[in-house]
Amino acid sequence: MKELSRIQQIIMAVGATLMVIGVGCYVFSFMPKVFSVVFMVGALSFAIMQMIQASSCEGESITLRRLKRIMAIGDICFILAGLLMLENSFMVLYNVLSWEMWVKYCWNNWVVILLVAAILELYTSHRISYELKKNS
Repeated sequence: MKELSRIQQIIMAVGATLMVIGVGCYVFSFMPKVFSVVFMVGALSFAIMQMIQASSCEGESITLRRLKRIMAIGDICFILAGLLMLENSFMVLYNVLSWEMWVKYCWNNWVVILLVAAILELYTSHRISYELKKNS
C-alpha cells in the first residue's frame, strides 16, 4: 500500500474525526443540519485519502487487490450514508417523491448503509494488515 504524505495523513485523520463527531451530534439531535454537513465533509475527505492510499496495486497479490476493491465499496457507502443523512436533514427529495417512497428509500436509511460501510472497513483493514505482514 502506498504511504500517504504527512498532510494526507492529517486530512484522513481529521475526516475520520469529523465523521464520528457528525454522527454523534446528529444522532443526539444537536444541530442536525450542521452536523450532517460535517459528516459529509469528513466522509469525503476520509474516502478520498483512502482511495489515494489504495491506488497502487502493481505487483501485489490478487487478495490485496480484492480487499482494496472491497474497501472502495466501503468508502462509497460512507459517502452514500452522508448523502442520505443530508436528505434526512434538508428533505430535498421530499417534495419530488411521494411520502411513501421518501419514507421507504430515504428516511433514516443512512444508518444501515453506515453500518455496512463500518463493517467493510473493519474487515478490510484487518485483512490487509494481515496480508501485508504475511507477504513481508
